[in-house]
Amino acid sequence: MRSIALLNQKGGVGKTTTTANLGACLATLGKKVIAIDMDPQANLSVHLGIDVYNLKNSVYNLIVDECKPSDVILKTNIQGLDVIPSNIELSGAEIELVGVVGRETLLKENLGNALNKYDYVLVDCAPSLGLLTLNVLTLVREIFIPVQTEFFALRGVGKLLDTYEVVRKRLNNNLEISGIILCMYTSRTRLGNEVVEKVKEHFKDKTFKTIIRKNIKLSESPSHGKPVIHYAPGSHGSADYMALAKEVIQQEKTKKH
Repeated sequence: MRSIALLNQKGGVGKTTTTANLGACLATLGKKVIAIDMDPQANLSVHLGIDVYNLKNSVYNLIVDECKPSDVILKTNIQGLDVIPSNIELSGAEIELVGVVGRETLLKENLGNALNKYDYVLVDCAPSLGLLTLNVLTLVREIFIPVQTEFFALRGVGKLLDTYEVVRKRLNNNLEISGIILCMYTSRTRLGNEVVEKVKEHFKDKTFKTIIRKNIKLSESPSHGKPVIHYAPGSHGSADYMALAKEVIQQEKTKKH
């Protein structure tokens, strides 16, 4: 099983879009995938067709130990893709858990071995480096960083790398940054191409070859509660995320050699 956090404390860089669409493409390729929504805005849950206003349980109930994993794992409309949804209740968790002993590992402890049946666990993190994100970083083994190909792309990534080093040292020494995903790319701008070169130079072999192009169908698909591969299978967005999913699978073959 691979457990991957999609993380960047800068908002609007394509984290949620990537979690939903990469998960859907991996499932389409025959993998068993679970997506965990750790953002109180619950955009991932909505993108995967979940009614977040009428949830019996959400990831919040799991973290505060009010339910079992089996009570909160939902099937999506895509075969092979399950989700642990979020809702606005999660926004209070950071404050509520401040005094709890071992608060950084509550998610991991309360999930137990419920994730073992999956090939991939993809976690959509909130755009911050607070307690919810620390819970994710103690759970997973890998981090993918989606980076928008625009001027401020690498600002804030330094802070994220500092947090990663601290977490790896103190809480999870299995953690590694294993992928940088370039998102929202427009080939027409010189700036976009400059950012691509800068990111590749900075992160070398960690940057995925697949670049996610800006695509109107990608922007439309969340409002229909569908990943782009189901909403517009012939679109650039669908082709790019399918290529990324194949590259993610290829990482394992490369590691084995």
